[in-house]
Amino acid sequence: MLSIFKIVLQRLGLGLVTLFVVSIVIFVAVNSLPGDFAEAILGQGATPESVASIRRDLGLDQPLVMRYFTWLRGMLTLDLGTSFAQLNFANFGGAGTTTVAEQIAPRLANTMFLATVTACIAVPLAVTLGILAALYRNTAFDKAANMFTLSSISSPEFFMAYVLILFLAVLNPIFPSLSNIYDGMPFSERLEKSMLPALTLTLVVTAHMMRMTRAAIISLLASPYIEMARLKGMSPMRVIVIHALPNALAPIINVIALNLAYLITGVVVVEVVFVYPGIGQLFVDSVKIRDIPVVQACCLIFAAAYILLNLTADILSIISNPRLRHPK
Repeated sequence: MLSIFKIVLQRLGLGLVTLFVVSIVIFVAVNSLPGDFAEAILGQGATPESVASIRRDLGLDQPLVMRYFTWLRGMLTLDLGTSFAQLNFANFGGAGTTTVAEQIAPRLANTMFLATVTACIAVPLAVTLGILAALYRNTAFDKAANMFTLSSISSPEFFMAYVLILFLAVLNPIFPSLSNIYDGMPFSERLEKSMLPALTLTLVVTAHMMRMTRAAIISLLASPYIEMARLKGMSPMRVIVIHALPNALAPIINVIALNLAYLITGVVVVEVVFVYPGIGQLFVDSVKIRDIPVVQACCLIFAAAYILLNLTADILSIISNPRLRHPK
């Protein structure tokens, strides 16, 4: 137990160091984008004086290092700041401002809802298909599953999204093509409007998880203890589920965690196609107007989610496989 606790602490420390390095990369990359908020709002006809005035009001005229440490201090105190669009609106007589956290919270909740719906469909489906493909290896079912997953992996997300819209929204109007959900919407209606983006993401992530499950189980089927289980008369399904699957959990957990991280960080294209009001859509809208505080906060949330899920997968893999705790 102490060794696991020590490994968890080591992984947490490594995750925090990684997040700090990523924060530097995010800040430099976002601030290196061509143009800024003042130029995006005022347009090509803006005078240098008006652009300089807005930059001064927003603090964009300060040195880059000073702005980074100000932003980092805000992140450490959970203060994500105020978006440039809101500050500019208030300077021109707008009533009140909305902080970045208040802007992101409902969008992040929508993205988490979409990720949860997708995970509830994709993970059981992928593991079941992987087990069946390993059980019926080299049969027509295995070949059909491999062909389907290879096609799914090879197709871009937006293409899969438009194919689903064509067949499930246009030719057969089962689900709405636009996912315009809002606060207070009944759960059943929210689920219906989220179904097409969830199915698109399911097609994308199921392929990776199914293929990894199949490969991990097949690699264990030649092991002596599996042969012994067969010689004792156990059925093939029982051999896989009881003896092979538990020992194949480490790579399966890793690929599931990576795909769950993708459901949070890689949904930008899917949310834009379906006009889904998630954090990916907010990220794209903020990049268009160079709203740096919102873009930086979205990037940091993406990075934190990715690091946290990888950390979780690492720890679960170590717990599920005692050999990883004792590498000798």
